[in-house]
Formats: sequence, structure tokens, C-alpha cells
Amino acid sequence: MAGGNISTALTERLGCRAPIIQTAMGWVAEPSLVIGSVEAGAFGFLGAAVMTPDEARAKILEVRNGTDKPFGVNFHMFQPGADQIVETILANKDQIRAVSFGRGPDAKMIGRFKDAGILCIPTVGAVKHAQKMEQLGCDMVTVQGGEGGGHTGSVPSTILLPQVLDTVKIPVVAAGGFADGRGLAAALSFGAVGIAMGTRFLMTQESPVHAQAKASYLKAGTDQIIVSTKLDGIPQRLIRTPLMDRIEKSGPLSMWLRAFEAAMIMKRQTGASFGDLLKSAKGMTGHGEQPLKQALMAATMPTLIQKAVVHGDVKDGVLATGLVGGRLNEIPTCRELVDRTIAEALARMDAVAALRP
Repeated sequence: MAGGNISTALTERLGCRAPIIQTAMGWVAEPSLVIGSVEAGAFGFLGAAVMTPDEARAKILEVRNGTDKPFGVNFHMFQPGADQIVETILANKDQIRAVSFGRGPDAKMIGRFKDAGILCIPTVGAVKHAQKMEQLGCDMVTVQGGEGGGHTGSVPSTILLPQVLDTVKIPVVAAGGFADGRGLAAALSFGAVGIAMGTRFLMTQESPVHAQAKASYLKAGTDQIIVSTKLDGIPQRLIRTPLMDRIEKSGPLSMWLRAFEAAMIMKRQTGASFGDLLKSAKGMTGHGEQPLKQALMAATMPTLIQKAVVHGDVKDGVLATGLVGGRLNEIPTCRELVDRTIAEALARMDAVAALRP
């Protein structure tokens, strides 16, 4: 490490200056944020999992027009038009360096990406899933501990990260609870090759999140961040709001009604048929072992997030967040964030090194 940079397998393979990944949050990881993060020295993922094929194509072009730095694209194989999005990614292999996914491609599709020189970096929340991704041929794995945003598990990063590091041979990126250089130094000390941050990048100036939503994030303390299973039956971390209080008290019928409403919105936005939505839901059911009701709701959940982060409707939308959101109190630029994170990490590692006799 020299000149204010930290070199790891992540920076070497992804072609970025800092071992920091900006994660692919739906409605948040838009071109403005991806451009801002990669220009600052991190590696940014475009959140195409909530986009139509045409939107993904246009926004990939927008990123390319805004930067010559490599970037990544996130998607899942069960979204409407996934095959077309894959072809668009492959057609832009000269600048798209990596793909990320949760429920994602099989070994054959991963092989296509690898043949094109595109790295596969899935996000997992369990040791067995990290092992599976390694077996399928993925190049790295991002491990998200229970502190992470969106759908989350119960195992904290400080427990899950060493478990995965002891189990797989591919490089591991740490996620869940990271927001600064102290976290980066800690992750590197564990043996990770870098960190992935979502909520911290959501709260930057380049983030397209509505000002009213950002204000809600700034106000929320850690005691106002909850994990709910009432949105789609899967644990999901969110900021507590009046809507979330009502949802927490709701019964099964209300969950079905929310799923149907969200499905109608998604149908209008994507042009997908009910058959496409059902196929997506069944795909999620098969891989996540979820009941169909939960899978349908998971397939349509982004619409509630969109209400808040895109339109600023924090009353009728939901605010997904990592637990770390409860300690964020300012909105820096991406460059300020990345430079500060590297400087803090170097300072912490120097301080630890000075402890040696």
C-alpha cells in the first residue's frame, strides 16, 4: 500500500483504486451514483435488477458516457427480460468488469461471463451459499452479515466473515455494517480483500435518492431500525415509520393485498405479463424455498422502496437500510467518502503496526 492507495486482489482484478465496492441497490444504484463511485476510486455496480431490458441498455450507455472506468451490473435470472439484460452485459464486456447477483446464473451462464472476461461476484449470507458459488465457478464472493440492509440474515459480520474465509479459497469481500476506514481496516485484518457498502453510498451527494428520503435516513438512529418479516415473509431491515408500524400489525390478507397492488405497479412499469411475474415468483420460490405468496411479494417489493427513495413518499413507501444507517449524520461526495475511508484505514493499520515491539 502506498501513496494513499490500498492494493488487494479486489483492486487488481476490478481495476479500481480503492478496495471498496458500491453495492447495487434497486432505484439507488443509478448511473449518477455508479459514475460518482468509480470516478472516486471505488467499484460501482449498476442496479439493473429493477430495470427493464431497455432501461438497462440505456443506463449502461449512460454510465459509459459518464466515465471510462470499469463498472459492474447487478441482475437476477428471474426478473422479466433477464436473458436480454445478460446479452447487453456481454455486448459491453469491454467496460463491464463484473456482475453481481443473489439468486443468479447457473454454471453454464457463469461460464459465459468468464469467457467474456467478466468476473462473477455474487452476494451471499450463509457459508453454504458461499461454498456453492465457489463450486459454480464464481471469481469472488461478497459476504453480507446480518447488519446489512435489505434482506438480511441473523449471523453478524464478525462471525460470518471468518467462517466463510475459513471455508472458501476465492477472494472474499466483507459487507454488512461497514461505513468507514475503521471497518475497512478490520475487514482486511480478517483476511477479506475489501468491503462493500450500500447504505453509506446511498447517503452521498451523487446518490439519486429523494431529499425527503435522505432526511429520514439522517434522522433515524439505530433504535429506529427494525427487521420485519411482514413485507414479503423474509427478514428485511428497514427504518421504522408509521407505515411499517401498520404493516407490523397487519394480517395475512393485508400481505396479499400489498403483493397484488405492487404486482400491478410492476406490470405497468415493466410491461411484463402476469405470466412473467408468476414465473419470476416461482423461480424465487424454487431457489429460496419460499411459499408462493412470499415469492410473489419479494418479486414486487421494489415498488414500495421506489415510492420512498425515488418519489420521496416516506409515508407510503419503505426505507430499506443497513443497521449502519443509524450512525450516519452527513452526506459527503463519493470522492470525499472514498478518500476519507482509505486515509482512515491506513491510519488504523499504521496504529496497529506501531503496537508491535
